[in-house]
Amino acid sequence: MHIFITGGTGFIGRHLCRRLLEHNHTLTVLSRQPDERVVRICGDVGVVHSLDDLTPEHRFDAVVNLAGEPIIGPRWTQRRKKALWDSRVTLTEKLVSWIARAEVKPRVLISGSAVGYYGDQGDRVLDEDTPPVAGSFGQRLCAAWEQAAAGAKAHGVRVCCLRTGPVLGRGGLLARMLPAFRLGLGGRLGSGRQWFPWIHIQDHIRISEFLLGNDRLEGPFNATAPQPVTNAELTATLAGLLKRPAFMHVPAPLLRLAMGEMAEIVLASQRAVPKRLTEAGFRFHFETLEAALRDLLAG
Repeated sequence: MHIFITGGTGFIGRHLCRRLLEHNHTLTVLSRQPDERVVRICGDVGVVHSLDDLTPEHRFDAVVNLAGEPIIGPRWTQRRKKALWDSRVTLTEKLVSWIARAEVKPRVLISGSAVGYYGDQGDRVLDEDTPPVAGSFGQRLCAAWEQAAAGAKAHGVRVCCLRTGPVLGRGGLLARMLPAFRLGLGGRLGSGRQWFPWIHIQDHIRISEFLLGNDRLEGPFNATAPQPVTNAELTATLAGLLKRPAFMHVPAPLLRLAMGEMAEIVLASQRAVPKRLTEAGFRFHFETLEAALRDLLAG
């Protein structure tokens, strides 16, 4: 297939590009970076620097939409919120607008989302049919992101939205956590009872491949491992594998003081499970957090 990928130079995107190239797909990546840098990061791909460069004559078999400014970063000022919104919702709207004009439509659009779609739901088990708890900025962002992608259905395109949990790999979130944990300074955040619906990077990439190749599947999919853990369980498992203590505790008020509204990312609870993927026959390589961390720490 010829696949158009937005966000291809990001943490998930670069892994996906390498995997798809290994399987002999042709890739074109949307990126503002110089072509040479994109090729160093992603492999032997074509580069488009703006969606405005796409014409109705451009033809792709599939589109994978992973673009988005990092959700963890500067405080969520109004300016920062606009950047997060534009890089997800507005970009997806522009992508669907190109699909509407394309002479030959892609067969499928796989578009990013996140478990933040559900809002803070405590211990409730969340599958794809669970209604969200609206209100927070993160929840509104995910809902609008999915709604924008769904616009491609009107043009005969199969749409799959990946409600992704925290992705664990050699880099990304785990790389940010490891220095403190290796020094014995790891610890739970807030109460520690909030659920952490993690996924190994390899399984996340395999989910995208699975959906690209299965014409029967559409709609939302929780891209999370079958066995989510609480923040306290994450802390204990990682510290135990590193053979380090994890006595530190950052209270919720301190997190909110330091992070502002962005603290919802680490304090909200989403006990998400991949019901639709498992029912469709997808099998995870890493079902438990300990197995995933052992694999990643061994690298």
